[in-house]
Amino acid sequence: MSANIDPAVVRGFGEEWSRFDQTDLDPVDARELFEQYFSLFPWSDIGEDAEGFDLGCGSGRWARFVAPRVGRLHCADPSDALAVARRNLAAFSNVEFHHVGVEDLPFTDGSMDFGYSLGVLHHVPDTARGLTQAVRCLAPGAPFLLYLYYAFDNRPPWFRAVWRTSEAIRLVVSRLPRRVRQVVSDLLAIGIYYPLARVAAAGEALTLNVSNWPLSAYRHRSFYVMRTDALDRFGTRLEQRFTREQIRGMMAAAGLTKIRFRDDAPFWCAIGIKI
Repeated sequence: MSANIDPAVVRGFGEEWSRFDQTDLDPVDARELFEQYFSLFPWSDIGEDAEGFDLGCGSGRWARFVAPRVGRLHCADPSDALAVARRNLAAFSNVEFHHVGVEDLPFTDGSMDFGYSLGVLHHVPDTARGLTQAVRCLAPGAPFLLYLYYAFDNRPPWFRAVWRTSEAIRLVVSRLPRRVRQVVSDLLAIGIYYPLARVAAAGEALTLNVSNWPLSAYRHRSFYVMRTDALDRFGTRLEQRFTREQIRGMMAAAGLTKIRFRDDAPFWCAIGIKI
């Protein structure tokens, strides 16, 4: 196995996507989440015959929307989630699957017309190296869409203090046995995610500014999304967070230019063009 992989993290994501294979995800939620993450993606700049890759495809939840718009899509993931993606994407004849991590991508340098990696590279030991390995596969002028956990650099100090408390919880929960970890994550979704999200929704209905309310991003999301993300957040042993400028620096060092960031949640989502 590649050195730039944490085996426990890979195993955990295989378990997560096997449990939450997204077949029960509300179609409206699925579409809205896709449009949020891909709001920066320059669809008009790639042709219908474009060939690209989904790095860390998981259950294939993004690929299901990308595949109909491109010529060929390569889904790469080192975990057992790849079997889930195969099932979820069985209807698409233009999708290929690769049971590999970022260090072992089987693409010739400069061969891909686009790429994306959403919520993945902050879970590898060396994020900057992983990003460089992904970008090397792109042809000059090809777009790369990236989402990395943010370091709350656009949030007030009290918000970061709340996160530090949640981080202490994650360090404990992520090391619990698998079944216990899943139960605790569900309890966190019930006891924290759901009430905070619904309070934020109520505040928004009262025309209050809820942008800094913890978990307000879930105010219009289903409980299924909350359960999935609670396990994703608290069940993962390795998590790294980056400021907007740190991400910009890594993207530039990897060979991307014309870097732009989404100014709304999810933070930070960015697009860059291969030099």
